[in-house]
Amino acid sequence: MEPIRIPIEDVLDLHTFRPQDIADLLEDYFDECIKAGIQSVRVIHGKGKGIQKRQVHRILQKSPRVKSFKDAPPEAGGWGATLVELKPPVGEIG
Repeated sequence: MEPIRIPIEDVLDLHTFRPQDIADLLEDYFDECIKAGIQSVRVIHGKGKGIQKRQVHRILQKSPRVKSFKDAPPEAGGWGATLVELKPPVGEIG
């Protein structure tokens, strides 16, 4: 299958992706964000029953690229989105 190209921005909406693809997607996306100098990403997982949010948070807890994460404020999606702070590239202090 041909890889899907998505723009690298400070927002990633997971609604169009299959749950089994999310772990690899997040890691690859965060790699590209770090390369592009993006240190903060809003990951939109939706509200629903919270299943995808829990999956995303488990991935974020284990990711060596993630400095911290928290629920987005109400104006940025509230509990339907997570704000992720990425670690700076190796060799940079931040």
